[in-house]
Amino acid sequence: MTVPEGREGAAVLFTQRYGRQPRGAWRAPGRVNFIGEHTDYNEGFVLPFAIGAGLSAAAAQRDDGVLALTSRQAAGEDVAVPLDSLKPGSVSGWAAYPAGVAWALREAGYPIGGASIAVDSDIPLGAGLSSSAALECAVALTLTELHGLTVPRPQLAAIARRAENEYVGAPTGIMDQSAALLSQAGHALLLDCRSGIGTAVPLDPAAAGLALLVIDTRVRHDLTDGGYGTRRRECEDAAEALGVRSLRDITDSSELAGLDPLLRRRARHVATENNRVLVTAQLLRDGDLAAAGPELTASHESLRDDFEVSWAAADAAVEAAIEAGACGARMTGGGFGGSVIALVPAERDEAVRTAIAAVFEQRGWPEPWFRDAVPSAGARRVR
Repeated sequence: MTVPEGREGAAVLFTQRYGRQPRGAWRAPGRVNFIGEHTDYNEGFVLPFAIGAGLSAAAAQRDDGVLALTSRQAAGEDVAVPLDSLKPGSVSGWAAYPAGVAWALREAGYPIGGASIAVDSDIPLGAGLSSSAALECAVALTLTELHGLTVPRPQLAAIARRAENEYVGAPTGIMDQSAALLSQAGHALLLDCRSGIGTAVPLDPAAAGLALLVIDTRVRHDLTDGGYGTRRRECEDAAEALGVRSLRDITDSSELAGLDPLLRRRARHVATENNRVLVTAQLLRDGDLAAAGPELTASHESLRDDFEVSWAAADAAVEAAIEAGACGARMTGGGFGGSVIALVPAERDEAVRTAIAAVFEQRGWPEPWFRDAVPSAGARRVR
């Protein structure tokens, strides 16, 4: 089953809910992480890219100091809260993400005022395509531009991340917000998560006779449910035991001999994954995208065996994709559910889809959803 592209209906929703026209509309994309999983909060390297699916926010200012929020995807869960009352824990559910952005902007010294915001998204929720960061970044752009504020995009990404970490309570790294705000069409973003420096790397599958296929396994994940946070704490424990600032500083698995077996596996994944990111980025620069396939597959195996965040449907999708002719495949996102990405010769695209769907049917799983992943532009004003 192919997921239809959603329409940017935020402006229509705004008028329906608030009875007036919005002053503008902004859109932030979802993202696929090509390679580099669970390395961002370890100050390592990641290689995400923005996708065409995204979230739009239509908005207008208010003069009463209230943040009003409505979402087409959360009908009946509208929120209106005084900005002065915002603090972590004061808003829950989907609205915690945009409320957290407003709180983080004010905490950073940006004097945003009241606003009414309506959002509409065509990113599948829980699919590992970063719908939460798209919501944060669309609202961050909305609030700053609506109130005439100029915030450098790397700083805006850090503010959006603070909202997710401290307000929502999800212990994520900086990758998703950076991908949403800094990506360029036709490129991946090589992000050094220690320095915050992002570099555009060419990523044009069609020109190489390839396709990037996202397979939504329809096993939903939630980065606030504990497993993600446990892995992060294990990485921190490993770094402390090794006497380093973060696992970014480990470049050779031989340095891990003194760790207990579980922490050794976690740290080994991070060290080898950082290397895979750098190797893959160079292959993209050299125009040898197909050669990145084995790096993707090795990443999946490491996430499955050393980091233990894969799930049965992802493992089955990766295996089926490779058997059907994919250059490589891996789970993408934080794990415990979500999506798989496969790098596929264009002539094998349909065969790969058919093979994965057949495996899911044989195992009695819900039909997977397929989406072509085209490296796209980052967040921007659209109206």
